Amino acid sequence: MKLVIQRVKHASVMVEGKVVGEIEKGFLILVGVTHTDTQENADYLAKKLCALRIFEDENGKMNLSVKDVGGSLLIVSQFTLYANCNNGNRPSFIEAARPELAEPLYEYFCSKCEEQNVKVQKGIFGADMKVNLLNDGPVTLVLEK
Repeated sequence: MKLVIQRVKHASVMVEGKVVGEIEKGFLILVGVTHTDTQENADYLAKKLCALRIFEDENGKMNLSVKDVGGSLLIVSQFTLYANCNNGNRPSFIEAARPELAEPLYEYFCSKCEEQNVKVQKGIFGADMKVNLLNDGPVTLVLEK
């Protein structure tokens, strides 16, 4: 499981012209699932994500978590995180899990984040989504388990 985490001032996701998820200060998280991912991977990443200290404290140091600042999460599924672009010019997505494995793990991951007492908004799995964000910093990290 791979997460791309962006610290944001605000973010939203639209499907068919309607906002389906929206947050103010927090993280926009793009989530990719591969064939070997398990609930244990999701458990680890949910805990790690919610404890990451990448918000600035009163001294300007990255020392506060999303929970510490009362932030939220906008979690969006993105199978293209497992694109392989090594051969040719057209990406291969064979490393991305099929929807029947990826969707339940995505939903499980979202529920585990909610269990960390953080407000969670989501995109719609498999939908054509339009994501809007104001990156804060910018700060972008990748977590993988």
